[in-house]
Amino acid sequence: MKLLVNPSPEKWRKQLARPVQKSKEINKIVKPILKKVERTGDKALIKFAQEYDHVSLEQLIVSAAEIEAASKLVSDDLKEAIHTAQANIEKFHAAQASEELILEVMPGVTCKRKSVPIQRVGLYVPGGTAPLFSTVLMLGVPARLAGCREIVLCTPPNREGKIHPAILYTANRIGITKIIKVGGAQAVAALTFGTTSVPKVDKIFGPGNQYVTAAKQLATKYGVAIDMPAGPSEVLVYADESAVPAFVASDLLSQAEHGVDSQVVLVTPSEKFAKKVLKEINTQLEELSRKDIAFKALQNSTAVVMEDSSAAIDLINDYAPEHLIIAVENEEETVNAIYNAGSVFIGNYTPESAGDYASGTNHTLPTYGYARNYSGVSLDSFVKKMTYQKITPEGLKLLGPAVEIMAANEQLDAHKNAVTIRLNYLKENKK
Repeated sequence: MKLLVNPSPEKWRKQLARPVQKSKEINKIVKPILKKVERTGDKALIKFAQEYDHVSLEQLIVSAAEIEAASKLVSDDLKEAIHTAQANIEKFHAAQASEELILEVMPGVTCKRKSVPIQRVGLYVPGGTAPLFSTVLMLGVPARLAGCREIVLCTPPNREGKIHPAILYTANRIGITKIIKVGGAQAVAALTFGTTSVPKVDKIFGPGNQYVTAAKQLATKYGVAIDMPAGPSEVLVYADESAVPAFVASDLLSQAEHGVDSQVVLVTPSEKFAKKVLKEINTQLEELSRKDIAFKALQNSTAVVMEDSSAAIDLINDYAPEHLIIAVENEEETVNAIYNAGSVFIGNYTPESAGDYASGTNHTLPTYGYARNYSGVSLDSFVKKMTYQKITPEGLKLLGPAVEIMAANEQLDAHKNAVTIRLNYLKENKK
């Protein structure tokens, strides 16, 4: 990790800049994949599985027998951990449900707003270097709670054509049985256009590599919504001398091991503390099974000494991290000053990995600075807010004149007439 001491905003913005996404080059690869899947459906998916996942598939849909067999391959300890996580995620997301709003805004004019589930959703769960069965919970639980009618899960198979048993077990436990063996941009394409095996959906959720991200953004041009733009995973830890250096180092490494393009940042008022953390990182790194990945991620990462707490807060809000860990003495004041972050972890005993798995919050979060204008996935992500209105004759008499005047001033005569014709009718038929 690089070490910066009291840098100017210009310097730290340059040093903390995310890796540039080569969108043009990536789209040149992804666009033909989408077109091929749109034209030839399952045939293209099987071809791409051979080409990219090095597996020959006869069937794309996971069978009931495969799902049943997976349960026997998951240890009791892992099952219990999944059950704990599921319970917490369900509690927190169920509490997010909003009551139907009904309000008479003026006599005879009633407005209503309620949540309606998105009917068909596609969940993308990466396989890659780590089978993210936790993502099945993070996406599947709120989709079920929201009442989505059709939930389709896509995840890449291994070279034997199998899905990790923990992914299948978790999906089946929360009631998702439509599971497709397809990954990458081609999975997004299948959910966008539909194939014989993969239903077309209304909205696509889930993290993925740069090709999956590019495919999701292209999918929006075909009338499909996505959860959010996303990039490599990231964490920023803001810690002072009240924090434990070993804890901070472990949090930075937990994010660095996600991938070589992950970015981790330490912000601290003390250079001495920063050096203690860097020393701990080097010690803990050697014990990691994915230390080569973490080591490469650390090359793109930075420790920033900011003696001025106000400047440190400015840096954090400007960077807008996906995950933000706050381990400082004046934590309440600091937390209240943050307005750009995907999810915030407060105190020495709140590791980011708790949110990744089992605390109850969602780990599908905006990256690459999108925390400035996007929220993480929640129950609201799986519903639409529809509004309704009902006006009585008396209500139209009260409201109508205002509508007529506004429509006339916008020179929309038909809009005005839609009210006038009704008001005239009421006058003519007055009892």
